[in-house]
Amino acid sequence: MNIDQAMTVLKNKGYKHTDKRADMLKLFADQKRYLSAKDVLESLQDEYPGLSFDTIYRNLSLFSDLNILEATELDGEKRFRFSCATSEHHHHLICLDCGKTKHIHSCPMDSLDTMYPDFEVTGHKFEIYGKCEECRSE
Repeated sequence: MNIDQAMTVLKNKGYKHTDKRADMLKLFADQKRYLSAKDVLESLQDEYPGLSFDTIYRNLSLFSDLNILEATELDGEKRFRFSCATSEHHHHLICLDCGKTKHIHSCPMDSLDTMYPDFEVTGHKFEIYGKCEECRSE
């Protein structure tokens, strides 16, 4: 997902183009990591001094509902990042310090069918948390 694709999704679903939404999406495009609502507020506060958590949460929830952003929970806090551009099934390694992610292209669920043939899986989520090389060296 990129900013243009995200804005097209919003437009096609009947949502207005606003500078705040565009700037929020630009932040996610520039950061390429999971961000909390607090991260978004701190980044946009100078440009939009009256910006509230409510506005941020409302837009983050909208973006998530429209599959523009994907969400996870780190340290008890919901965080968001642009949905992956690949439609190929994958999972993520997530750095707990900086929030950067890497794709894992193997899936631990691949052997589940043979282990539990009577169980129908309708969805799953698999994330591995730790510290990236850059954060470990600090």
